[in-house]
Amino acid sequence: MAVPYRRKSRAQSRAHRAANLKYSPTRFTSCKHCGEPKRPHYACGSCGAYNGRQVRERVEY
Repeated sequence: MAVPYRRKSRAQSRAHRAANLKYSPTRFTSCKHCGEPKRPHYACGSCGAYNGRQVRERVEY
């Protein structure tokens, strides 16, 4: 099996890895309980509901 002649430096490996990363923008859905935008698979920040039930107290700012 072929082996690289010289080891890649940390900067080279990280630059190589970063060049191939493909980020997608954070998507939002609307909360079924209050209608506010929220991240999927997260409890709603305004009403505290998740999956149709109350999981934490409502936070007032």
